[in-house]
Amino acid sequence: MKKFYALLAFTGVLLISCSDDDTTMTTTPPPDPVNYTSGSADFSNYVAVGNSITAGYSDQALFIDGQTNSFPNMLAENFALAGGGAFTIPFMADNLGGATLGGQTILGNRLILSFASGSPAPVPVSGQGATEISNTLTGPFNNMGVPGAKSFHLAASGYGNVAGVPLGQANPYYARFASSPSATIIGDAVAQNPTFFTLWIGNNDVLGFAASGGDGVDQTGNIDPTSYGGNDITDPNVFAGVYNGLLQGLTANGADGVVINIPDVSALPYFTTVPYNAIPLDEATAGVVNQAYLPYNGGIQQALAALDGTGLFTAEEAARRTISFSAGPNAVVIIDEDLTDLGAINPAFAGLPKYRQATPEDLLVLPNLTFLGTLANPSDPTSINGVAVPLADKWVLTPEEQASISVATAAYNQTIAGLAAQYDLAFVDVNTYQSVIADVGAPLSDGSVVTDTYATGGGFSLDGVHPAPRGASLLANLIIQTINTKYGSNLPGVDPLDYTGLYLQ
Repeated sequence: MKKFYALLAFTGVLLISCSDDDTTMTTTPPPDPVNYTSGSADFSNYVAVGNSITAGYSDQALFIDGQTNSFPNMLAENFALAGGGAFTIPFMADNLGGATLGGQTILGNRLILSFASGSPAPVPVSGQGATEISNTLTGPFNNMGVPGAKSFHLAASGYGNVAGVPLGQANPYYARFASSPSATIIGDAVAQNPTFFTLWIGNNDVLGFAASGGDGVDQTGNIDPTSYGGNDITDPNVFAGVYNGLLQGLTANGADGVVINIPDVSALPYFTTVPYNAIPLDEATAGVVNQAYLPYNGGIQQALAALDGTGLFTAEEAARRTISFSAGPNAVVIIDEDLTDLGAINPAFAGLPKYRQATPEDLLVLPNLTFLGTLANPSDPTSINGVAVPLADKWVLTPEEQASISVATAAYNQTIAGLAAQYDLAFVDVNTYQSVIADVGAPLSDGSVVTDTYATGGGFSLDGVHPAPRGASLLANLIIQTINTKYGSNLPGVDPLDYTGLYLQ
């Protein structure tokens, strides 16, 4: 999206003219009301299909205000101006976001920004959520967004079976409103016979891998999604087949709609907020840490000398694996499983771990914000995470892992664009939109700019992945702009200034 426009407010202008002998007052007539039309689209029964962003998930939870401020609800309010009908939502029980199953807490509360420690930090809001997963709701519901859903989950029978939730075989959010234990998300959506739909799915097919710092498997080449782990990357052919099936169902009765592609998840604030060189040290402390790493560095040099000339271990990799600290900001120490296993080459070096210091190309995941610098062992003041204790793979997304995400995302987006053309649907390029927000931001009518800066930019919530209400309004406007272009409607969009950039409590 190249530009975002706030709505213009029309006001009457009072004109007063005065002369020596009389005063005449005239008022300009108000502008004629705008007649909003749907163009060739039919908004009378709009159904939104997708995952957490569609549902209104924000600040690491699903709660009433977030659901109300979801982009589909904003779209529905615009659609109502041009023949759109009611838009029903499977609301949570409160604004805490937490939930229980059989009285036991299984979903945590939403995050708020706390200043209790003296510096702002995201913490869960206090209180016990009143949402009980086993208290199923009676639908149907127009918002079929299910947090955590991957592409193939939308067509998975039993994904909303309450009995499967404690076993990890079903989704607690969908279990609240599935039409039956064996229902599918796409089946429940299609059963409503939508006249218009939005489909935004696929983010989680790479996001689980990314958010876990690559602690999963790239399943490209494996077309059996039942064998995937929760943090795995979905095979692009699986994605393509599932996506085509979803569109077949949604368009079977002639519905028009919008498909939305997948943003570069590694560019989200979740991955760009914590710097790679987040460890400040004074000269004395740096010296102590360097002494502690002398045996490790010596082992690296011994391995290089023993393997020199073999091509199995190069001077470049040895330099990359050497640990060195100095006064000032320092790169954190990480465990990189992509490094050469020296013990497999020569058993004499089996004890050498895969340590290196992070570089600007590494992405530290957001939980490092409160994790880095803490003690791995509270009774050992030297056991500082990121210094003496290297970060495990789950805390860092390496360049190699980012490459796997990029390849899969590109394949998914090629599928989405191709099927949008095949089914003659509106296509929204959120991938490009996100780069605009990251590079220049979105200017608003009051002179402010929405950016992707964590906590203060207005674009993203405190979980660093999902949009804040103001960010969701920009998405809604992007989608509405695309709908107007594709279907000839003249929907007005929403005013981002009507939505907060961050929930304050």
